[in-house]
Amino acid sequence: MAGNSIGQLFRVTTFGESHGPMIGVVIDGCPAGLTLDLDFIQKQMDRRRPGQSKISTQRQETDKIEFVSGLFEGKTTGTPLTALIANTGQREKDYDHLSKAYRPSHADFTYDVKYGHRDYRGGGRSSARETAARVVAGSVAQLYLQKSGIKISAYVSQVGSIVLKKDYKDLDLSKTDENIVRCPDPKTAGLMQKAIEEVKKQGDTLGGVITGVITGCPPRIRRTSI
Repeated sequence: MAGNSIGQLFRVTTFGESHGPMIGVVIDGCPAGLTLDLDFIQKQMDRRRPGQSKISTQRQETDKIEFVSGLFEGKTTGTPLTALIANTGQREKDYDHLSKAYRPSHADFTYDVKYGHRDYRGGGRSSARETAARVVAGSVAQLYLQKSGIKISAYVSQVGSIVLKKDYKDLDLSKTDENIVRCPDPKTAGLMQKAIEEVKKQGDTLGGVITGVITGCPPRIRRTSI
């Protein structure tokens, strides 16, 4: 990711900070005439919304999207598509004690070294809050790809040392959202959740792996940068 943008033909630029008034995204290159299913996009936003379970961040955000350009009568116009997402659960004062301290495993030190100045309120631009803007862009891309019969799915396949060993073809991916760890295999999901809860009591975290599956992609497609 160069700067705050990614892509060429479908270029996505995100902006805003974790505890600023809002975050947002500008999508340049989205084809004109695409009907935006706002319910679908909001559903995707609700899937990543914080505060949904005891193993995720407890920050409360509604994550309601407001499209302010590039959309007319429900269809994209071909001009830059801009979406805003208000930050309603920010608590700036909770981070005052970090103004002179660097948090381990965060980008606090990196930002300070690179820019000589940093936003210590929840990590600023390096916060996971920024991913909400990427979800908007990804949802728009999904709607466009669906027109060509291309479907994209993803699920958690590993948490710490617990690995889901089944092949994706043997899984019912429609069950991915039926548990809080987003693993389509109930038994493995239970083990993952237990592991997360145990390490959380110790004040620690676990790494993991997400598996992505793309179906319906044409066998012959021109290779180009997007």
